[in-house]
Amino acid sequence: MTTVHCERRDDLLLVTIDRPKVRNAVDRPTAEELSRAFREFDADDTLSVAVLTGAGGTFCAGADLKAIASGKGNRVRDSGDGPMARRACC
Repeated sequence: MTTVHCERRDDLLLVTIDRPKVRNAVDRPTAEELSRAFREFDADDTLSVAVLTGAGGTFCAGADLKAIASGKGNRVRDSGDGPMARRACC
């Protein structure tokens, strides 16, 4: 099930978290999809800006605490992606 949708509008990429039943909280699969979306944005020189939004009238409640409690929480390591999505690079 896809929890992140991307829509291109000229040079803008609209990235929408689509988990409104949990106020768009980010679990591991959603974090991985966000990372993929922003990697694709970074790789596309025709895109100038990405806008992150949430479906259903809520932006994002943050990390999905129920997923964390069940052992299916976001990835937390010293290298690679961060717990909510891709780490920014300088």
